[in-house]
Amino acid sequence: MDYDLIITGGTVVTAADVFSADVGIKDGRIVAIAETLAGHAAEVIDATGKLVMPGGIDSHVHLAQDGAPGIVMGDDFETGTRSAIFGGNTTVMPFCLQKKGQSLRDALTDYDQRAAGNLYCDVSYHLIVSDPDPQLIGQDLPALIAAGFTSVKVFMTYEDLRLTDYEILNVMKTARKGGAVVMVHAEGIDAIRFLNEELEAAGKTAPRYHATSRPIPVEREATNRALSLAELTNAEVMVVHVSNAGAIEEIERARKRGVKVLSETCPQYLVLTEDDLEGDALEGSKFVCSPPPRDTTSQEACWEGLENGSFDVFSSDHCPYRYDESGKLTPEAKRGGYRWIPNGIPGIETRMPILFSEGVRKGRIDLQRFVALTSTNHAKAYGLFPRKGTIAIGADADIVIWDPDLEVTISQSELHHGCDYTPYEGLAVTGWPVTTIRRGVTVVRDRKLVADKGIGLYQTRVPSASAASDGS
Repeated sequence: MDYDLIITGGTVVTAADVFSADVGIKDGRIVAIAETLAGHAAEVIDATGKLVMPGGIDSHVHLAQDGAPGIVMGDDFETGTRSAIFGGNTTVMPFCLQKKGQSLRDALTDYDQRAAGNLYCDVSYHLIVSDPDPQLIGQDLPALIAAGFTSVKVFMTYEDLRLTDYEILNVMKTARKGGAVVMVHAEGIDAIRFLNEELEAAGKTAPRYHATSRPIPVEREATNRALSLAELTNAEVMVVHVSNAGAIEEIERARKRGVKVLSETCPQYLVLTEDDLEGDALEGSKFVCSPPPRDTTSQEACWEGLENGSFDVFSSDHCPYRYDESGKLTPEAKRGGYRWIPNGIPGIETRMPILFSEGVRKGRIDLQRFVALTSTNHAKAYGLFPRKGTIAIGADADIVIWDPDLEVTISQSELHHGCDYTPYEGLAVTGWPVTTIRRGVTVVRDRKLVADKGIGLYQTRVPSASAASDGS
């Protein structure tokens, strides 16, 4: 048999198995897996001593997303997907944001135009609902879910995005009927507003008080409330960027009640703490994200959740703002303090190396769990499996070749995103992706870009069987 590409000599890792094999690729798909493959190939990659794994799927990233006037996101689709591919990711899932007063369909048209011709990897969008009027609930959202947009995000915080409980219930009901997953940012806006007023009255406005304004009870209460709303509607929910034991406990209690709940955590809750928000002037703004990094006890709780299955996926929540007046250092932030600092940090390229080094190399998780958390479970949760998220006959040839022994110190100078800093500067990691293949095309070889932008495509998805209506 002739192949377009053979990967030979490597150790293949899936969410279920680890084994030595050659992988044969033709027309963008995996067509053969065997101890040794015979036949002609246009390209052969020797992966001896390396791991051959499904390409990463980062299902929580923000790219080319509009913010408040004067604030510009540090990554568009070109720089964001370029950084993703260098980090071993072959699919990313950014958010199409509906602004107040805008139709969801118009938001999609605009977002698609931003992506067109600029992709180094494949993408699939989540839909952020900020204005759930009767047209959206009754017509637009059901039609878009049926067309393959099978995940919807709702916010319980931020004035311009948050929904009331009544609105969330309507979104959840609509999503359940169509088989879509509802992603929830769980922080209670009224509690945050109350704490903001207390802190500002006391003159406490430095970046470190961002963490004080969003303590664990704010996240825990909102998580409990979101899961109660899911219980009322029988919707399937993904609680995103979980940061602490209290929220994890709410998730586990809901599961015991039969609530259909998935959960996610991120690198910032494993290797950063609220102490990182300290610093001179606005230096701490580089670490402002929501929920904020917590303490070492919360870090251990998140590691335990990754180890024992409390968490289903590990995402970056890549939300890049530059450390200048277009991002973190807005005039409002300089005058008014933490409440005006754009929330979010970059991390699309460093997500997988951090989990591999801190998790696999330090014995916290095994290789199969690493693949599940960074690829397979994302594909299953969001309707891409088995086409993506695994190495199997017939699957897309989305593959990352990983050097488990390569030592790298994370540095802004070596990254490929559009942001001008990394919150993980100076973190030493062991294990790094060296070659990334997207649907049979080598995009990064030996840590060098060898393909042009524009090769990535939008991926439609199928409804989640577990999220679909039970007929009630």
